[in-house]
Amino acid sequence: MIKEITIQTKKRNEIIDVTKHVEEAARNIENGIITAYVPHTTAGITINENADPTVKEDMLRKLSELIPEKDDYKHAEGNSDSHLKATLTGNSTTIIVKNGKPLLGTWQGIMFCEYDGPRTRKLIIHVKK
Repeated sequence: MIKEITIQTKKRNEIIDVTKHVEEAARNIENGIITAYVPHTTAGITINENADPTVKEDMLRKLSELIPEKDDYKHAEGNSDSHLKATLTGNSTTIIVKNGKPLLGTWQGIMFCEYDGPRTRKLIIHVKK
């Protein structure tokens, strides 16, 4: 099964918890694997803590310090920093499913990372039983 989710971002740099979408897809399978994939070059996905919202703030702040929006980039569109941040985050993550639930740690959540918004984005969830 493949499911496509639309995500509307509101900021240039933003992290959105998408765990609920993966949990919904996991309900349909007893045991298997879910791949969450972002088909964009300026957005990514990662698994990290979702209990404390300051973790997201810290991640975005540090990424912006490491990769500033303005630098001596050659890419003419003005979003080179977004491409670099997306490369560091990655465009997919794999989650094991057991008994209809994603096997995430106590504090873990699945995070969609926007680096060139606001935009309408896609999250593709592939379920393999």
